[in-house]
Amino acid sequence: MAVKAGEGALQSAGISADQLDLIIVATTTPDMLFPSTACLVQHKLNATRAAAFDLAAACSGFIYALSVGEQFVLTGTCSKVLVIGADMLSRFVDWTDRTTAVLFGDGAGAVVLAKSQDSSGIISNHLHSDGSLWNLITIPGGGSANPPSEKVIIEKLNTVKMQGSETFKSAVRAMEDVARECLEKNHLTCADISYIVPHQANIRIIKALATRLEIPMDRIVINLDRYGNTSAASIPIALDEAVRDGRISKGGLILLLAFGSGLTWGSALIRW
Repeated sequence: MAVKAGEGALQSAGISADQLDLIIVATTTPDMLFPSTACLVQHKLNATRAAAFDLAAACSGFIYALSVGEQFVLTGTCSKVLVIGADMLSRFVDWTDRTTAVLFGDGAGAVVLAKSQDSSGIISNHLHSDGSLWNLITIPGGGSANPPSEKVIIEKLNTVKMQGSETFKSAVRAMEDVARECLEKNHLTCADISYIVPHQANIRIIKALATRLEIPMDRIVINLDRYGNTSAASIPIALDEAVRDGRISKGGLILLLAFGSGLTWGSALIRW
């Protein structure tokens, strides 16, 4: 999935894989513990010049990776960076737990970052974490704390565990706060934003966020009714669809918002 998304981003950007300096894959469902999925993507894309690494920030992964990639471009360390959000959560759900199994999907989305030649580009990023709330959304088994074992499999500790109501409240509050932080820093209001592209967690969270920000639903990009929660892939997939269907066009102000396990949350303001 990550390779296909990367190929699509390269085609849209009009560059070849051998022009890439860096590949960042945001994922919490890597093919294996090591090597990184990014190294496998680098090989399959034949991006022979590119360094590659994974980044884990769960559903906030794409915004985190976008921020990291931006720094490499701004410092001049890299000229072209491929940022991919990819997750396959269907491999990690307990299909008997209908409170979580019906929420998640699989997908990948990608963008290419390069130095802007005009006023377009990333205006600001805002990242936050709160590790004290790590247990709201977690896959507790399979890592070094609870390594693979018969007990882990029997107790389904290798599947998503989520405290739904607490996660909902935290997600709405965190995304509202980081949206306002971004707007205040850039002396903007919601009226100035062309579209919000939020993490596609569930429609109740998105509607609650729209109400708090007083922004109409027709200015929020939504596709979770078709794909579900694709974690780090949800924002780049929605962004790509909105660009392709013409909703997002040159000059528009786009606000990306995410929330995920960790807890992690963040925003990115982009002039398209």
